[in-house]
Amino acid sequence: MASTSAPLNPVGLIGVGLIGSALAARLLATGHRVIGHDISAARREALTSLGGETKSDTAAVFRSCSRVILSLPTHVEVETVLGSAEETLCAGHVVIDTTTGDPDATAEISTRLAASGVSYLDATVSGSSSQLRDGCAVLMVGGDAAAFACCRDLLAALAPEVFHCGGPGSGARMKLVTNVVLGLNRAALAEGLALAEGLGLDARQALAVMQRGPAYSRIMDRKGERMLTGNFAPEARLSQHLKDVRLILEQGDAAGLPMPLSHAHRAILEEAEVAGLGALDNSAIFRVLAARQRADAP
Repeated sequence: MASTSAPLNPVGLIGVGLIGSALAARLLATGHRVIGHDISAARREALTSLGGETKSDTAAVFRSCSRVILSLPTHVEVETVLGSAEETLCAGHVVIDTTTGDPDATAEISTRLAASGVSYLDATVSGSSSQLRDGCAVLMVGGDAAAFACCRDLLAALAPEVFHCGGPGSGARMKLVTNVVLGLNRAALAEGLALAEGLGLDARQALAVMQRGPAYSRIMDRKGERMLTGNFAPEARLSQHLKDVRLILEQGDAAGLPMPLSHAHRAILEEAEVAGLGALDNSAIFRVLAARQRADAP
């Protein structure tokens, strides 16, 4: 329920996709005034329907708000947005970037903005858009400790668990660490359910057994039913996770880590994308693994 008190200082939001719309809902529910922009007219209308306001471009958002949240596909779009608002950004602005981007590029952005007195936090989200909307997500934040402290109220409105992971880029790196385990949990679940079907077992019973035994992971509660019913309406798109896995492997290579499981995971996700599943929920990886089981059946 939205707060009945006077609205807090307006918060900017650039990018109103799956995560961005969930961020807007969280902010509006806690009494914040949200002023946003998205290149999609439909997404701008969606923000208005939630109770937010929209501007015609990103520069107008920065002129209206001292704290601006970014929710964009990659760091490339982040660079484009910041470049388009370059003349508007000034000392005192705080940019809170929830994009899962290249950690090294993220750190470079922070350094460049700091030279102009602009604070930048990479505040990545662990959890799907629905988990974020429901208040079940975790924020992992990198950046200057003073900037983190001044945004603590805003970050707490977005998620009940907020971790300051260190300097610039550390939030983005921590997101990749969590996504290694999260993504492989999801892939393992899909392979297990596909095996159950291939062996002629009741896949729903197999899910129930796993949920009640030591194989359990929380991903089963979010994605198990989707895999069984084929409901792949996106909470988090498969192609976005493939982007993350590629970033994971780049970071692993830079650290001298072989990461064989993530290499195998990337191959499966690439197969899924070639099959046209990229825009679906990341649980659609099940379709690829189930098809493999059927293809290998005698």
